[in-house]
Amino acid sequence: MAITPRLLQALAAVTFGCVSCAAQAHFQMLYVKETALSRADDLEFAIVFTHPFSAGPTMAMGQPRAFSHIGSHSGEQTDLRHYLRPVQWQSRGNQASAYRASIPRALVRSLGDHVFVLEPEPYLETEEDVYIQQFTKLIVNVGGVPGNWSEPQGLPVEIQALNKPYANWTGGVFRAVVLADGKPVPFAEVEVEYLNHSVDIANNVFGQHDYVTAPQPAFKSLSTYADAQGIVSIGLPRAGWWGIAALNIGATKTHKGKPLSQDAVLWVQARDMK
Repeated sequence: MAITPRLLQALAAVTFGCVSCAAQAHFQMLYVKETALSRADDLEFAIVFTHPFSAGPTMAMGQPRAFSHIGSHSGEQTDLRHYLRPVQWQSRGNQASAYRASIPRALVRSLGDHVFVLEPEPYLETEEDVYIQQFTKLIVNVGGVPGNWSEPQGLPVEIQALNKPYANWTGGVFRAVVLADGKPVPFAEVEVEYLNHSVDIANNVFGQHDYVTAPQPAFKSLSTYADAQGIVSIGLPRAGWWGIAALNIGATKTHKGKPLSQDAVLWVQARDMK
């Protein structure tokens, strides 16, 4: 039987299909209380690998490989790893290693966009015997001055925003392009999950109260696909935080002899119109 490109693509999908399954509902959080600031302020980050709709279980994080800030106007990248400090994060049902970071006001003093990027150490999902690595972006704006919110950051995998991630009304639609090595990924599998509880950064714990109740498990983590141009459109039906993850799109498919899912994550904040 001739081995055609289409057949090879199908075989690859079967081989690595389990990787996408393992990555489902896992979200690397890169959380701050507010992303649209009137003026510069200190930023307190919670960096937790978890299931945001259900407030857990939370997975133990290793030391992040990179944590950086890209300025709005200069484009200069600043290494933030020295701000990271390990914590034990309490979610519902378990406690696991996570990180906090206190970023000083001086770093975000300029008006415009400030891009924060996290490259975590791959996490071994023991139930499926695969690694998951989620390259995660969060964009903070100061003063309403637009900047580099739509610019890709040259990551192996990333989600390039087509709408400002920090300026969305409830009920609106958020659009983005899924990228791998800077190129759009046609028909990428995408998961969307709502942060369904409060985040108590000071005490390293998730709140016990759910904002909404899922009528059935499929509603906890929503699935869709990018189109032929790699563009994905996401509805934002409720105010708060929405995590968007494009699954298993990286070129690197193995880590330490096991399958690897390299995912891209972008966090989007929506607000009620009052």
